[in-house]
Amino acid sequence: METPPLVRKSPLLLNEEHVTQVLTVFLQEELYRTGLTKAVIGLSGGVDSALSTYLAARALGSENVHVLLMPYRTSSPESIDDAEAVVNDLGIASERFSITAAADALFAETERSIGPIDKTRRGNIMARLRMIALYDRSQALGALVIGTSNKTESLLGYTTIFGDNASAINPLGDLYKTQVWQIGRYVGVPERILNKPPSADLWPGQTDEGELGISYREVDELLFYMIDRREHDAKLEARGFQAAFIRSIREKIQQAQYKRRPPLVAKISSRTINVDFRYPRDWGT
Repeated sequence: METPPLVRKSPLLLNEEHVTQVLTVFLQEELYRTGLTKAVIGLSGGVDSALSTYLAARALGSENVHVLLMPYRTSSPESIDDAEAVVNDLGIASERFSITAAADALFAETERSIGPIDKTRRGNIMARLRMIALYDRSQALGALVIGTSNKTESLLGYTTIFGDNASAINPLGDLYKTQVWQIGRYVGVPERILNKPPSADLWPGQTDEGELGISYREVDELLFYMIDRREHDAKLEARGFQAAFIRSIREKIQQAQYKRRPPLVAKISSRTINVDFRYPRDWGT
């Protein structure tokens, strides 16, 4: 599936040079203020993790970026090949870490205890195992975990809590998927990664758009007008979006709100974390 560049009339079109510079500086400033100089990223072979890796290499230097390739036994060999292409292009340090043994052990014990596991639960387990490995490497290397989740996935709830949506800092969180493709093409992400169907590679044949039941290009335009422009439903319908589609996307956004916020804390004291004690993380420095 080829992903052509956004046409000039698209409201999602970005100034590639400006956005790339903003994200590069963001990574530099937010990482360096922690006292760390290195980044670790889970590189899947998909466009999101590839873009985060290219941006990190620009911001920190290739010598300060370490990536983990974390396949499961059913993972697509093409995904590993695409990840390796990024590693070779950027000259970054990489490590292949199979999650097969750990995942199969968890699957077996869970099924022994409570019965069969459906593919969504298996996918969530794999996503969280990958993040365990990633955070372990961040501790060992003195590095910060860089996020790879985009705005579309976050709004629709197409993420796993403490799995693929976990990170210390995330350069892609305010980019819709179509904008990830645009900036990815600008910074040099290989065309074969840009043009393949997006997939979390959690089971054979799985694709993001197939699982969501919608195309990223269609939903991103709706999300832009709904979220960024705050347009009401009547105006969205006047733009040509179907009422049922608008309603289903609003429901997804509302249902996924719990994934986008820190854990709720019951208020007992006069200063409660994330309620009325909300200093930035660099408070005191």
